[in-house]
Amino acid sequence: MPSSVPPSAPERASIKDVAQRAGVSRTTVSRVLSDAEAVRPALRERVQQAMAELGWRPSLAARRLRQRRTSLIGLVVADIRNPFFTAISRAVEDMAYAAGLRLILCNSDEDPAKERTYLELMADERASGVILAPTLEFTQQHAPGPWPFPLVLVDRAPPGSATEAVLLDNVGAAAMLTRHLLDQGCRRIALLAGARSTTGQQRQAGYEAALRDAGLPPHVVALRPDAAAGEAGAARLLAGPAATRPDALLATSGLLLLGAWRAVRAAGLAMPHALALAGFDDNDWTSMTEPAITVLAQPTDDIGRSAAELLLQRLAEPARAPRRVVLQGRLLVRGSSLRSG
Repeated sequence: MPSSVPPSAPERASIKDVAQRAGVSRTTVSRVLSDAEAVRPALRERVQQAMAELGWRPSLAARRLRQRRTSLIGLVVADIRNPFFTAISRAVEDMAYAAGLRLILCNSDEDPAKERTYLELMADERASGVILAPTLEFTQQHAPGPWPFPLVLVDRAPPGSATEAVLLDNVGAAAMLTRHLLDQGCRRIALLAGARSTTGQQRQAGYEAALRDAGLPPHVVALRPDAAAGEAGAARLLAGPAATRPDALLATSGLLLLGAWRAVRAAGLAMPHALALAGFDDNDWTSMTEPAITVLAQPTDDIGRSAAELLLQRLAEPARAPRRVVLQGRLLVRGSSLRSG
């Protein structure tokens, strides 16, 4: 009696074996695997039957390579030390894992040359797509460049760009924080603004609009977006006489906020009555200080998941019209700014 065991073990069978069993060329097998419509139904059925008889399944990596796609996506963030980007990275990684995709995480340090190097790396690796927190220089370009993969921008995007993006309503969020400080009686509100991204520029615009509505002048200090720069900038503001120094500090990022808090402590100023403090990002430390820090909490998980979802949808429907998702933040009022109520 003939054996029912396939002539080759599944792990040893090859595309050549499938072609020989079906009596077709290897090119025909490849076309069946790539779902080419030009393959005649009878040939397709023979190939599929041969695959079943041999117990053979195509290598997913090889199949995607033939389709000029891989199971790889890229994520390029501005600063992985920033808890905002750490949280986004985790959400993207979770989505990629669930979709059976590998993820390469890169850190641009807000450096356009480094950013380009990583995008070129993604092109060399035939990445299926990239999620990018772009540098200021990237967002100032009229077009994202001739990259051979779809891009989804996160946190920052050029105004009017057709590139898909997931953003916070930065102007509205900064205006909300500023109005809160105004409602608490603050009148000399200084802004510590990140100088290397459209995010900082948009938040500065919201801050200035709220002060303009109140008939008050802005005081903006543009800084490198890290804690050390925030501490040095805040220390300079607080070194002047009490009558002229700010009665409130507002920071456009979590790292700048951390630096400002350190400067306030070093100056020995009691919050909120000697100085109110508020900023962006509900990082763990902001609720553990005394007093706790008023923040605009960003929906980091939603930002990361939405970016990954847009990329997956783009891969499934390449001709789909691009989308821009704008999310809202949540004001968490705490003791560092609460002078009344």
